[in-house]
Amino acid sequence: MEKFNALKELIASAEKEAAAFYDKGNKAAGTRLRNAMQELKVAASDIRKEVTEKKNEA
Repeated sequence: MEKFNALKELIASAEKEAAAFYDKGNKAAGTRLRNAMQELKVAASDIRKEVTEKKNEA
């Protein structure tokens, strides 16, 4: 559950960058948003692996 909570925090920070990029046209926020989305992708993949491992242990 710890990794899932970290994922939620990443989403919250990405949301701030998305607002700055889309609403205010801040190009630097777009770069930060792309970086945050990559981190989300990696975190989601880690969670998927963890879930699969726990499921297969049962």
